[in-house]
Amino acid sequence: MKDFPSCFGESGVQVADSSSSSSSAARSSQNNTVSCVYQCRIRGRLCPITVNWSKNLVGQLLTVGIHDCLCKVDVKPWVFSKKKGCKSLEAFSAKIDVFWDLSSAKFGSGPEPSEGFYVGVVVDRQMVLLLGDMRKEAFKKTNAVPLPCNSNVAVLVAKKEHVFGKKMYGTKAVFCDNGQIHDLVIECDTTSGVSDPCLIIRIDSKIVLQVKRLRWKFRGNHTILVDGVAVEVFWDVHNWLFGTSLADAVFMFRTCHSEDKLWTTQPLSSDNASMLQWSFSERFSETKYPGLGFSLILYAWKNV
Repeated sequence: MKDFPSCFGESGVQVADSSSSSSSAARSSQNNTVSCVYQCRIRGRLCPITVNWSKNLVGQLLTVGIHDCLCKVDVKPWVFSKKKGCKSLEAFSAKIDVFWDLSSAKFGSGPEPSEGFYVGVVVDRQMVLLLGDMRKEAFKKTNAVPLPCNSNVAVLVAKKEHVFGKKMYGTKAVFCDNGQIHDLVIECDTTSGVSDPCLIIRIDSKIVLQVKRLRWKFRGNHTILVDGVAVEVFWDVHNWLFGTSLADAVFMFRTCHSEDKLWTTQPLSSDNASMLQWSFSERFSETKYPGLGFSLILYAWKNV
């Protein structure tokens, strides 16, 4: 089974912007990538729509993928006119239109724009997914209408992100529908001079997890509570401790449901070194969307 970002190579719409550049040596060899999976409803059927934002030395890239879509459109990075546009896809016996406007988008250090943009997915003149702050412009351009109030709106169910740092790695996360946006920071000093490295995870500056004797506990899982929701935290820092200087660590934050506990409480032994990595990438494709909750995967790279 494929890792969910790989679907971009076979279907979807890609939009590139060559105006951005990398800011560190580590990023020059690794894409700065954020991949999001939204649960949407198309003609009464639940459908995953995957949105991928990435940035490297070549440029900025937006990819929108529809499950089982047979259409692929590549826009080369040097085509400047494609900062806004529309492409049509065919899936679920429906015409699906993807609209975007990144001409005024403002980007921070990451690949996702912070403001001045929209990305919309329209089916049967209904906006099934709308991202960005330019909502009025999006509805005017697409001539679409919002979904009826009794219909399920798009829900972010999974996010996968590459983060960079030396000792601290940060991102933002929402662990429940319409929940608070939290600052999530991972602290870990694994430099050669540190004899007993420690892993600390903070949410909104509060310590929610601390792992000592990390050389013996380089893989593990623990449950924390965020916004009254149980969140299972998995970590794998083996490559940081025993790999090369450019190695990455993997973290997963997944909201827990009672039916999930059979999987989440299974031990992660060192004899099964590849199991953790496999579980992170494959679980998106295997899990049924109803009641999925939210999953955040972070690949943490050390800047050198």
